[in-house]
Amino acid sequence: MSGSAERMDAAEPGVGSASGAGAAPGSIPDAVVLGAGARDTVAAPHAAGASRTTETVASGTVWLVGAGPGDAGLLTLRGLRALESADVIVADRLGARGVLDGLAAEGVHLDAEVIDVGKLPGHHAVPQDAINALLVREALAGRTVVRLKGGDPYVFGRGGEELFACQEAGIDVRVVPGVTSAVSVPALAGIPLTHRGVATSFTVATAHDQIAALGGGRDHTVVLLMGVGTLAHSALTLARGERGADCPVAIVEDGFGARQRVTVGTLATIAAQAAERGVRSPAVVVVGDVVRLSPYAPAALASIDLTFDPLAVPRKAPSL
Repeated sequence: MSGSAERMDAAEPGVGSASGAGAAPGSIPDAVVLGAGARDTVAAPHAAGASRTTETVASGTVWLVGAGPGDAGLLTLRGLRALESADVIVADRLGARGVLDGLAAEGVHLDAEVIDVGKLPGHHAVPQDAINALLVREALAGRTVVRLKGGDPYVFGRGGEELFACQEAGIDVRVVPGVTSAVSVPALAGIPLTHRGVATSFTVATAHDQIAALGGGRDHTVVLLMGVGTLAHSALTLARGERGADCPVAIVEDGFGARQRVTVGTLATIAAQAAERGVRSPAVVVVGDVVRLSPYAPAALASIDLTFDPLAVPRKAPSL
């Protein structure tokens, strides 16, 4: 995965195991620990040239947990254990809420208080700075806090910002990776991001803002997240490169959700198809020849009927 595939935050000192000395009571063994550990006295982070000060804090723990794409079955076991031990769950709208609802439907009871900080496209009811402050406040009150984030915390999830905010306050932070929608949602449509003889690499990019040129041909798969609003521009930009206007494209809407739907076309046709079908967020866009491997792909991509519904094709859908 290349380029903008992930928000790669620098590794922090103090990586250890929760099962070691100083682990907080009730902590999950063998978890990745980032930050202050469970020490009572911590050295506050400082800028270059500034004097280091030491302060005493009595804090809880913040877990950054990836909820996956929204299916409770794709939550990791370690993530579930963190939720079960939490006093407070600070939950995203996408992925996280679906997991909590799914666990409840399966009879899993969580005692934690749930605080919804979900964001709608173009509207952040709770700004990121306020979320950071909320995590710090709850942890400094001695509570175990789970920040439940859709997908993976470090793939366009602003998990690094929350990590640093907690570290600056001397709070013990533990990270539980999650299944990112960039890989799992295309899999629903039977699209592998790499395949021998078809594609040997892939790039994951946010298309929340208009993308610049992305190099490579059809054998270099492009996955666009948050890209419905800029789809026409993205298609035009990618078509101008080696991929060409007839490069296959798939849009998978609401992966693992109630509105799950697949639209298949080319860079030349996909914007018109999306408009005709009323494609809405959340959706994952996949560009490249791997789209041809999907059982939902029609034989003639360039002339696809705009009323075509891939989910109605009487072919066996891929199993998870």
